Amino acid sequence: MADKNQHDTPATGAIALADGTVFLGVGSGAPGIAVGELCFNTSITGYQEILTDPSYAGQVVLFTFPHIGNVGANPDDHEESSAEAGKAATGAVFRDPITPPSNWRANDHFDAWLVKKNITAVSGVDTRALTRMIREGGMPKCAVAHSPDGRIDVDALIEAARAWEGLEHADLALNVVGDAAYANSERLWDITAGYANNDDTDFHVVVLDFGVKKNILRNLAHVGARATIVRGDTSFEDIMKLNPDGIVLSNGPGDPAATIKRCGETIRLLVDSGKPLLGICLGHQLLALALGAQTMKMPQGHHGANHPVKDFETGKVEIVSMNHGFTVDTATLPEGVEESHKSLFDGTNSGLRVKDRPIISVQHHPEASPGPQDSFYLFERFARFMKDQQS
Repeated sequence: MADKNQHDTPATGAIALADGTVFLGVGSGAPGIAVGELCFNTSITGYQEILTDPSYAGQVVLFTFPHIGNVGANPDDHEESSAEAGKAATGAVFRDPITPPSNWRANDHFDAWLVKKNITAVSGVDTRALTRMIREGGMPKCAVAHSPDGRIDVDALIEAARAWEGLEHADLALNVVGDAAYANSERLWDITAGYANNDDTDFHVVVLDFGVKKNILRNLAHVGARATIVRGDTSFEDIMKLNPDGIVLSNGPGDPAATIKRCGETIRLLVDSGKPLLGICLGHQLLALALGAQTMKMPQGHHGANHPVKDFETGKVEIVSMNHGFTVDTATLPEGVEESHKSLFDGTNSGLRVKDRPIISVQHHPEASPGPQDSFYLFERFARFMKDQQS
């Protein structure tokens, strides 16, 4: 740590924690200072998809895998679905300097892509030490700086970390959604056709947008659903006017206990409507709150593409992608609501179902495919609910 305000050093980047801990390194991405909650992600690849996931709004992502950049970046792998969600994570932290791209789909050097996305990053720091700090003390407030001239005001950086308000009680989903409704029928990526449209759909799904990822919409199209995406606080009456076969509560950032205040009544009416309902990530937590359960902040959260989850319906263990810092408290589940999935890392909840109703939700990201496409079946399960209602 520096002992004076202006620290003249070969370092061009730094990360400071609210407790005063500072790591100096090499700045990357956009020059400036980014503040947020520091979380670690254990994925080996997929860094472009991670940093454009709107669920990471207000967070700085520390990658535990040391080598970042060899896949590069391209315009097809963004996960945000609206211009408002164009910047998700505020910053990033790497162990090694960003490497040049070596992939046939790469259009950009990853560092140049970070600049375009206005993401401030630092490399050359001890990510193992930072990860241990998070494991032992929880996800801290932090500030990341990139100063190309090497002049880093360490005290100001620490103060910026301390002054940040944090994620608890924050309805960050407001910041990552647009006002206008839009449609999607784009299917999953294919090596020969790319992203083709599904012109022959069997269902119409309304997606309540809290920061929806593109691959959720593509998975819906893949099982025969045309999607209309609307704001998460759209009224029940306006949703019903769209005549949906099913409703999806999307992923998103922030504290579910804050977001539920503007959409809870709508979700409760949707539960009572009898329409098939699918909740994902934040949508899962919002569904739980609307049903009468409670959520709570996690010390480290779950962030990565290698999380084992058990599906109680089939007994199978699937490897899933996770990204959440809040969890549903299963001790508060009301009568008629059952746990359907559980994390095998720490036993926290990863899914719910409502007895005798076509309502399911999962904490993890079923649209992600970290290697095997273990969780795509959830979209098929949701489609069966809609087909049963049509017959």
